[in-house]
Amino acid sequence: MITRNLVPRGAAAVVLALAVGVSAVPANAATPGPADLRQVVESLSGPDGAPGALAQVHDRHGRLTATSGVADVRTNTPVDPRSRFRIGSLTKPFTATVVLQLVGEGRIELDAPVERYLPGVVRGADNDGRQITVRQLLQHTSGLPDVLDHMSPLEVLKDPLRHWEARELVDIALPHPREFEPGKGWGYSNTNYLLAGMIIESVTGRPYGGEIRRRVIRPLGLHDTFVPTDAPGIPGPHPRGYVRPQSELVDITRLNPTVGGAAGGMISSAPDLNRFLAAVLRGRLLKPAQLREMLTARPTGRTSGSKYGLGLEWTPFKGSPTCEDGFWSHDGDMLGFSVRTGATTHGRQATVMVNLNPGGGPALDEAMKAALPDALCGT
Repeated sequence: MITRNLVPRGAAAVVLALAVGVSAVPANAATPGPADLRQVVESLSGPDGAPGALAQVHDRHGRLTATSGVADVRTNTPVDPRSRFRIGSLTKPFTATVVLQLVGEGRIELDAPVERYLPGVVRGADNDGRQITVRQLLQHTSGLPDVLDHMSPLEVLKDPLRHWEARELVDIALPHPREFEPGKGWGYSNTNYLLAGMIIESVTGRPYGGEIRRRVIRPLGLHDTFVPTDAPGIPGPHPRGYVRPQSELVDITRLNPTVGGAAGGMISSAPDLNRFLAAVLRGRLLKPAQLREMLTARPTGRTSGSKYGLGLEWTPFKGSPTCEDGFWSHDGDMLGFSVRTGATTHGRQATVMVNLNPGGGPALDEAMKAALPDALCGT
């Protein structure tokens, strides 16, 4: 257990890594400059924020990366620009992409009931797989209760190396009443994507992680991206991941990722996440019909005015020539780490990462909310 006051005040020193050509971006391109990105990461790190932060922007002009703070509060090691983080729910766009590829191959029907692929699995309270479609899983319109609403993070902290089966996690959620009638509302639920991973396995006869590797990671050359099974470590350069349940930091870097599964178990880096989202939006991974389905979004009811498609969220944004009307993105939170990745429709991607979750408090929450639009839209 590491106390909060071990985070040095000097940790807000920023390391900037500039890719070739970035410094030559013309001023009217509205690309965030080194000072802009420095402000983003400094707002996220320090005594009242995360131990460390990383932000990266990529567009046709090049790549700009900024880091702030420390990767390890014991050694004061600075955050490595090449760092790999646990990406939590940013796993969902990968899972959705594989499901939609299988739709394009005629092996899954989006509007077929979940029961067809997972007979007898979705039962409990008023939850019924015969009334819920695959589309509703991917769009969070199933009404299924979220497993995380019925599972304390402290339970995971007590035994972070424990293996979790997807069915076991689903069965924690299903005895609880549905949030709304399928298709009649919107409600974010990790249960949906655990089931989506189970559908991938049912249809292909192979682990969902193997399908993500075969269909997405290898074709795109995402060398920093992993779908670990029970391996508790993070390979390669990475920060320590921390939670702050009370006043002290607790190191939760070593964690069995099966607790996230197809809803949140992956590891990646900022360059890989930016490359992945760019590839999705450019149609490199999905046929045109399936890409249209992914980007057909419905309102979430959030104050941001966001809409959710099939694994990606559209956020309206005004006042920036870079983002024009808005951007596509997804959040990713896992014990120890918090990540945001987004992309405009005109070829800019940005990723923001910190090594604390949960425990940052309102100030860090607000800074994280602003960080991706600030990095992506150049305001």
